[in-house]
Amino acid sequence: MLNLDKLKEDLKAILSNREPKRIKDDGADYTQASVLLPLFIRDGRYWLLLMRRANTVEYHKGEVSFPGGVVDEKDYSLESTAKRETFEEIGVREEDIEILGQLDDMTTITSRFIVHPFVGAVPFPYEFSINKGEVEHLIEVPLRFFLDPSQPRPFSINYRGDTFETPAFIYKGTVIWGATERILENFISLIRPTFQPY
Repeated sequence: MLNLDKLKEDLKAILSNREPKRIKDDGADYTQASVLLPLFIRDGRYWLLLMRRANTVEYHKGEVSFPGGVVDEKDYSLESTAKRETFEEIGVREEDIEILGQLDDMTTITSRFIVHPFVGAVPFPYEFSINKGEVEHLIEVPLRFFLDPSQPRPFSINYRGDTFETPAFIYKGTVIWGATERILENFISLIRPTFQPY
């Protein structure tokens, strides 16, 4: 039987014993945003919760992402932005999110966001409340899938009329690419040595 409490403490240690790489705006007119990588336990294993964005949102319509959004002037920290947006989009209360650490900043190319990703543990099962104006549906993926050495894979994307090849995690037909894929690669590269045996 896996000691999931020890795995969580190991994860916190991995993330706290490093300084996340930060990206400065330097006048390039980026918008600051935060996202949460929600980890939960199901059937004695860790899973990650993602979501497919609704086609009605302004940016990244229909793409797979983590809950999150733009930093608000009322937010007291980047972490609080991730928590607030997670509640607004999928209904996880801020007090139910245990932040385990922060990953490296990422940029989005077309929408020009600097994204600050946080890893957090959330309870499961949970009564998620999806904001249908922003989220089409939730996607649950076992953490061990991302640790598979065959992932990510090259994938041809048709974007705004152009086709290009990009790395992508492909889970049961769901394609995870772009900034979300890069955030996941950063996360997996950090935890792989500890979590691979599991």
